[in-house]
Amino acid sequence: MQYIIVGIIAVIAAAYLALRFSRARLNPALGAGLGAAAGVGGSLLFMLPLNWCTFDPDLSDDIDTAFGVLLMGVGAAAITLLIAWIADGISGRRVAVVAAVPGAFKGALMPILLLAPTLTVLALFLYYPSLDTFRLSTLLTRLGARRTVFVCVDNFTRLVADDGYLNSFVTTLFISVAIVFFSLSLALLIASMVYLPIKGAAFYRTLLIWPYAISPAVAGVIFLLLFNPTGGIINYALNNLFGFQIPWLNNPVAAPWAVIIASVWKSLGYNILFYLAGLQNVPKDLLEAAAIDGASALARFRRIVIPMLSPITFFLIITNMTYAFFESFGTIDYLTGGGPLESTTTMMYNIYLVGIRGNDLGKAAAESIILFVLVIGFTILQFRTAGQRVTYGA
Repeated sequence: MQYIIVGIIAVIAAAYLALRFSRARLNPALGAGLGAAAGVGGSLLFMLPLNWCTFDPDLSDDIDTAFGVLLMGVGAAAITLLIAWIADGISGRRVAVVAAVPGAFKGALMPILLLAPTLTVLALFLYYPSLDTFRLSTLLTRLGARRTVFVCVDNFTRLVADDGYLNSFVTTLFISVAIVFFSLSLALLIASMVYLPIKGAAFYRTLLIWPYAISPAVAGVIFLLLFNPTGGIINYALNNLFGFQIPWLNNPVAAPWAVIIASVWKSLGYNILFYLAGLQNVPKDLLEAAAIDGASALARFRRIVIPMLSPITFFLIITNMTYAFFESFGTIDYLTGGGPLESTTTMMYNIYLVGIRGNDLGKAAAESIILFVLVIGFTILQFRTAGQRVTYGA
């Protein structure tokens, strides 16, 4: 069965690259040959390390087989798209002619020697741990246990039927989208006000940036004191002013908002700093011309300022999304501990619960890979959609 699937993938990749080579005015037969090779090589990229275990009737079921087909398709697609990108460059679409400049390296040995320390550190502390995580995700292993058992892709396919993991996926999306939206909106509003020529503006700007220097864990402790159900400052003020209290940390509906508020406060200074820098680059003569033409302050802000800030906004969306997915872990750990009723258990926090508290390192490794792929996918989606609407330059 697996060989039939490899053949189908090879035919699809060959047809695709033949079409791309034809459009790039290259030899379609060469594209078809490279596509067939990419289809076969991409299919083997994941299947050889797994020893085709997803198609073994003794080790897998229908879900494992479907997951294996998905892995084969992903590997073939990655290699095929890489060849297509190279073909576009050869055809002249992406090749830029760079003139030789004084001071350029004449050989390849010196750049390699200069990069060697950095590449060594990356290989030891980034690339090797990443590859070992893939190996770990195929094993049934416990923290502190000496023996491991190869379980193919069971650590991945078990997550499909895990209601707790699916709930953490939904919680992660909700909290992340809310953090990005409110953090950027408030940062732009505050930066627009602080940018105005007021007395002591430099002092105010310094105070606004300070929260960014605090770690997410410290932010969690600070807001734990503020949102404490019994002696918290916020509930004390609400009770005295309006006669009611909100069970911030005890209610599954309110707890995610406590995490969102704490995370927004933590990242607000970072966003304000970038928006302040962006506002200084908005041409004042353009705003003055719009004012002379009768445009209101709101119209000038919506039609001129926001489009001019689009590169910074796009950058902040990516960085804040990464923060919401990964760095909010410290805030959640100290503020809610993933509760109540797992209402604040994000995918990142669930990895900690499964791997450290539950001692299931294999399943935690599989969850970490899925989270990594998810963040990469969202980043690519942002570049393919919102990135195309970004306006660079005045």
